[in-house]
Amino acid sequence: MTRHKRRKIAGIVRLCILLGFPLMIAFVIKGIPAMRNFLDKVGSIRIENSTETVITGTSVQETSGTEKTDRFTTTQAVTEKEPSTDVLTETENPLEKTPENAGDKPYPTSWTAGGAIIRTTYGQYSGNTFFNLDNGGQVNNQSSIPNETLLSESRCGADFTVEDTSEPLVLIYHTHTTESFEPYVRDFYDANFNYRTTDETKNMVMVGDAIQAELEAQGIGVVHARDIHDYPSYNGSYSRSRETILPILEQYPSIKVVLDIHRDAVAGEGVAYQPYVEINGKESAQIMIISGCDDGTLGMPDFMKNFHFACRLQEQFENDYSGLTRPILFDYRHYNQDLTTGSLLIEVGSHGNTLEQVQYAGQLIGSALGRLLNSMKG
Repeated sequence: MTRHKRRKIAGIVRLCILLGFPLMIAFVIKGIPAMRNFLDKVGSIRIENSTETVITGTSVQETSGTEKTDRFTTTQAVTEKEPSTDVLTETENPLEKTPENAGDKPYPTSWTAGGAIIRTTYGQYSGNTFFNLDNGGQVNNQSSIPNETLLSESRCGADFTVEDTSEPLVLIYHTHTTESFEPYVRDFYDANFNYRTTDETKNMVMVGDAIQAELEAQGIGVVHARDIHDYPSYNGSYSRSRETILPILEQYPSIKVVLDIHRDAVAGEGVAYQPYVEINGKESAQIMIISGCDDGTLGMPDFMKNFHFACRLQEQFENDYSGLTRPILFDYRHYNQDLTTGSLLIEVGSHGNTLEQVQYAGQLIGSALGRLLNSMKG
């Protein structure tokens, strides 16, 4: 091959490269969204056997014999909205409170390093069991009722009316009263502490107090049952809490909303999760409403009426405090929700959350619930 031919071929190659390079760039740019879409689809696949992120509802009825576990991953970030500007009541750090009587199982004063605590914020969930409510928040449908049916039901509104009265409208109680939390943000949990205490400044009573204070600040009457139902015996807790609330409902027929305030246990192999969200510059534990349904064996013929109210409350939470909630868990569970048409269980954080985070979550719950009930007054 002559030198002239070699130069000619080299020139053609250079020309092809110059012409082809912009086309390659355009192809890559055009392909980025498709690649992102592919990765998103991969990220949204539900994990059934993973121990990396396990959401476990620990508030199970003792008669079931087993705890029910939902496992799934989240993929999207929390959508930001305008922050609420409401003024909450002043609170003291629960860790600094000294109880009048800590009871038989006081809160620890020293700690042993155990597994890791993973701080995380749950956003939008994906998967066939989840659907979005019209005005904010999601539902995790673990029943055989189609999502389309539940979405239609979610638009019905509450099945009770609210009077402008000085009588109590809300009953707060705790089936698992002694459930407790982390003292502060740290990298490990204490493997020797079962996160239960009879010290009501550091268990679910403290969270109930925070909810009560915000409701009363908005003129909503509250009965807060502070009885311990899960100590010294955990079994039979729901039967004992039922015995507590039945006389209260009989005494105050004005009560429309009955909230059983718990905490969840979000954990994996050797780790505890701390589901939190920053709201108005302060960290709050994320919360989850549980609305039980009936397959004909649980004695809850009006379960859908509780679900109607759960959806209204979920939407109120998300409109007031975006990112506060995890999806409503709609599942075959009883939890004494047959007693009114406004009976719900709320999981406030997890054992990996801190005392301050759950106290603040309680304030947000009370603030939003107060606005909702006041808006329902005739």
